[in-house]
Amino acid sequence: MTATTADPAPLSDTLHDACAITAAPVEGRAPVLATEARLDQPAAQVARAELVATAHGIYEARINGSAATESVLNPGWTVYESRLQVQRFDVTEQVRAGGDRVRLSALLGRGWWNGDFGFGDAEANYGDQNALLAALEITFEDGSTQRLVTDESWTATSSPITHATIYQGQHEDRRLEPGAPRPVQVTEIDRGTLIEQTSPLIRRYEALRPEKIWTSPSGKTLLDFGQNLVGWLRFTVTGPEGTIITLRHAEVLEHEELGTRPLRAAAATDRLVLAGDPGGETFEPTLTFHGFRYAEITGWPGELTAEDVEAVVVHSDIRRTGWFESSHPGVNQLISNSIWSQRGNFLAVPTDCPQRDERLGWTGDIAAYAATAAYQFDVDDFLHNWLLDVRAETELPPLSFVPFVVPDILKLRKNGSDPFSEGEPQEVPTAIWGDAAVWVAEALWNAYGDLDRLRAHYPGMVLHLESVERALSPSGLWDQGFQFGDCLDPDAPPEAAADAKADKAVVATACLIRSARFAAETARLIGETEGAERWQALADRTLAAFTAEYVGEDGIIRSDCATVYSLAIAFDLLEPALREKAAQRLAEVVREAGYKVSTGFAGTPFVTWALSETGHVEDAYRLLLEEGCPSWLYPVSMGATTIWERWDSMLPDGSINPGEMTSFNHYALGAVADWVYQVVLGIRAAEPGYRRIRIQPTPGPGIDWAKGAYDSVAGRIEVSWEQTADGLRGKAVIPEGTEAEIVLPDGTERTVGPGTHALETGD
Repeated sequence: MTATTADPAPLSDTLHDACAITAAPVEGRAPVLATEARLDQPAAQVARAELVATAHGIYEARINGSAATESVLNPGWTVYESRLQVQRFDVTEQVRAGGDRVRLSALLGRGWWNGDFGFGDAEANYGDQNALLAALEITFEDGSTQRLVTDESWTATSSPITHATIYQGQHEDRRLEPGAPRPVQVTEIDRGTLIEQTSPLIRRYEALRPEKIWTSPSGKTLLDFGQNLVGWLRFTVTGPEGTIITLRHAEVLEHEELGTRPLRAAAATDRLVLAGDPGGETFEPTLTFHGFRYAEITGWPGELTAEDVEAVVVHSDIRRTGWFESSHPGVNQLISNSIWSQRGNFLAVPTDCPQRDERLGWTGDIAAYAATAAYQFDVDDFLHNWLLDVRAETELPPLSFVPFVVPDILKLRKNGSDPFSEGEPQEVPTAIWGDAAVWVAEALWNAYGDLDRLRAHYPGMVLHLESVERALSPSGLWDQGFQFGDCLDPDAPPEAAADAKADKAVVATACLIRSARFAAETARLIGETEGAERWQALADRTLAAFTAEYVGEDGIIRSDCATVYSLAIAFDLLEPALREKAAQRLAEVVREAGYKVSTGFAGTPFVTWALSETGHVEDAYRLLLEEGCPSWLYPVSMGATTIWERWDSMLPDGSINPGEMTSFNHYALGAVADWVYQVVLGIRAAEPGYRRIRIQPTPGPGIDWAKGAYDSVAGRIEVSWEQTADGLRGKAVIPEGTEAEIVLPDGTERTVGPGTHALETGD
C-alpha cells in the first residue's frame, strides 16, 4: 500500500518488456486499462508482489479490485520532458487476496499532463494522449517470478467519469455502462525521462465535517468546514436514478453567497449523476482537487446533515516538525494559517495557490517562504525534488534562466506568447523568482545540513547566476530587463501588483549579492575552489556597484522605503556606520506607516529581521501585532484560516479585492513565521543541520509568554518562556549529541549540552 524502500532493480530492467499503452476516451469518458492472468502458483505461495508504474497524466491502479496504494494523483508533477517519476508499491496482500487469478487495472486521468493548465487562455498541455507504463512482478516462495506488464494485450473500458480536470472538477454519471472491452494502443514514453520516485507521495491527510450548514439568501445550500483547505468532498448517498448532485467550492463568502470570482476560469465544480443504487453510492473525485472552506451543494436527495459529507484534506506527505503557541491569540492563528497554507500548497510542487486557474510552482513564492517551510514541516525530499526540477527546467531549450514557474508549463501556452510581455518570451532572469535556485537550497542546507544534496543543488545555482551575469548592465548593476520587484506592495494598485515603492533595480541587485555569496560558500563547502572565487568576486563587485549607485552617505537608499532598507540590512550590504543609519531610517519608515505593513514579496520576509537584529525589537513586535489593514493580523481579524495573497484580499466591508488576482491561500506573505520561530520563540541553527543550536528568545511588548518545539534532524528542541516581574523565566530542552549556545535578553551567554536548561534573567 505504500511505496517500497528496498533497493530496487534498475528501471531499465524492471520495465524493459513493458510498453506504454493508451486508449482514446469514448465520449470523453476516462478510460480504465486492464489485464488479467492466472497465477503460476497458488496465492498462498506468493512471497512478494511489487507494482512499478508511471503515467503521462495521473493513474489509479487496482489489484484484484483493491487500491494498489493509498496515495493519490500519482505520479505527481515534475518537469515531464526530462524527469518522469516511476513509483513502486508493495501489493503483496492485494495479489494474495485474488485467489488463483490476478487482475491489474488502472484508471487514467488528465491531471497536469493535458488538463488545459495555465491561467488566462493558456490551455497548456504536454501532449494529447495519456498513457500508462507498468509492471507487476510477483515473486513466489521458491524464488520464481511472474510478470504482468503493460502491452498490446491489455483492454480498455470506459469509466463513468465524463470529465475530470484539476481546474474544472470531476463529473460522473453512474448510469453509464463500461461498454465492451476494446483494444488499447501502444504509444511512447521516453525511457530517458524515467526516474525513481524522489518526491513524497500525495495522500489524504484528514477529513473534516462541516461546522455549519445553512441556506443562502438566493436559496443555495452552503457548508462551512471552518478551515480553508485543499482536497475534495466525499460522501455516500442514496437517491433516485438520474438525480444530479452538484458541488461548487470557494474559499470565502461574499454578500452571503459563494465567493467564486477569485477562481477566474476555474469552475471548481464536481457533479454526480446517481444510478439509483438502493445500497448507496460513494463519491470521491480523486482526479481533481479544490481549494475551499465553503461548498455549495445542489440536488441532494432529502435533508443534508453534517454526518452526510466530509472534506478530505490532501497534500504531499510532509511530516509536521514545528510548533508555536503564545499568549497572543492572533499570532497563534497567524501561525496556524501559515501551517495550513503550506499544507494546501505543498501538493506535488510548491504552488502559489490551490484554487484558481493557476496552481503553479511559482519560484518567487517559495524563495520567500522556504525557511518557514523547513521549520514547519520536513520538506527535505519535497524541495530537493523541486530544485532538481528547477535545474532541469533551466537546462531545457530555449530557456537559459530560471523560469517564473517550475515546472514551466506556461511555455506550452496554446497561443505561444509570454503572459508577461508582448510577443515571444524574453530570455530575462528575474530577481527573487530566479533566486529560488539559490535561496531554497540555502534554506535546506541550514535546516538539514546535507552536503550531498547541497552539491546536487549547486549546478542550478550556477545556471541562475550565469544567466544574471549576462543580464547585468555595464555598470555591474541588475538594472535592466523585466522584474517583478517588491510584488504585492500594499500601496500598489489592485490591477498592477508589481508597481511597488521599492526601486526594482535596487531590489534585484541586492538579491544578486545574496545569491552570489551563498553560491561562493557552497562552492567552498564542496571543494569547487574556482567557483568559490568566481562567485565571491561577483558578489564583491556587485556590492561595490550597489553602494556607489544606491546608498547615500547619510544611509538613505534609493527609493527610501521599508523594503530596500530591510534587504540591505538582512543581506549585510552596508558598512557598520551606514547600517546603523539605515536601521534608524527603517524604524522611522515603519513608525511613519503607523506600524502597518508596507512591503511586498521582496521585503516582507526580512523587515522584522532587519528591525530586531539592529536593536529595534519593539518596532518589530508592533509591526507584527498591528491589526489594521494592511498587516499580518488584519486577515486574522477578518476570520482568515490561511495566508492571503494580498494584504487586503478581502476588504473591511467583506467584499473581495477588486483586482483580477487575489487568493485566500497563498503562503508567501506568511514568511514572517520564520522570524516568529527564530526570534520570538528563539530556536535557531548555529550550524547547518542544527549540529549546534542557538537558543535566543527575544521577548517584546504584546506577547507575555511563548512555547514551541522543532523536530530537527539532530533531535527535538523545545523552548518555553514567560515574562515575569522578575524578568524572563523559562526552559530549553536540547537533544542528545548536540550542544547549544543560550543567549538571553540581558546579554548573558553560555554553552550547554543535552538536557533541560533553565532560562532566567534579572529585571
